[in-house]
Amino acid sequence: CARPGLRIHEYLYFQVLSPGDIRYIFTATPAKDFGGVFNTRYDQIHLVPADPPEACGELNNGVFIQDQIALVERGGCSFLSKTRVIQEHGGRAVIIADNAYDNDSFYIEMIQDSTRQTADIPALFLLGRDGYMIRRSLEQHGLPWAVISIPVNVTSIPTYEMMQPPWTFW
Repeated sequence: CARPGLRIHEYLYFQVLSPGDIRYIFTATPAKDFGGVFNTRYDQIHLVPADPPEACGELNNGVFIQDQIALVERGGCSFLSKTRVIQEHGGRAVIIADNAYDNDSFYIEMIQDSTRQTADIPALFLLGRDGYMIRRSLEQHGLPWAVISIPVNVTSIPTYEMMQPPWTFW
């Protein structure tokens, strides 16, 4: 029996609006014990891949992350450290994709590190396959970012209209 207040997995959804070849609704999980929550729905906001991808220090494209959402890759430093780097660059949220590109089903629980630091922006975990496909599409189209809506209320979308990535099992 689970303890009160203990949630197994809470999902948050976002939709890629462009580029069109990845115009799907993606599933992410919020960090367990750090970061903020989405108090605002963003109908069109940029999802900017961090450079360098692991975002463990100064970013080469930090100016593009200001007031946008960053796509970061797992590895190199803690989830909280990545979130703080994006927050320091003025990002509204961070989506951290698993660095296992073949991961299409296992969500990792992002927890506080040992530094006792905090972060105020939302931090979400994305499956590695999803992160890889988003980055690959942007590279193929020569685009610096995707345009997304986040969060998306999937309960209001008829099942037949739910555009889910074809590589992910729902």
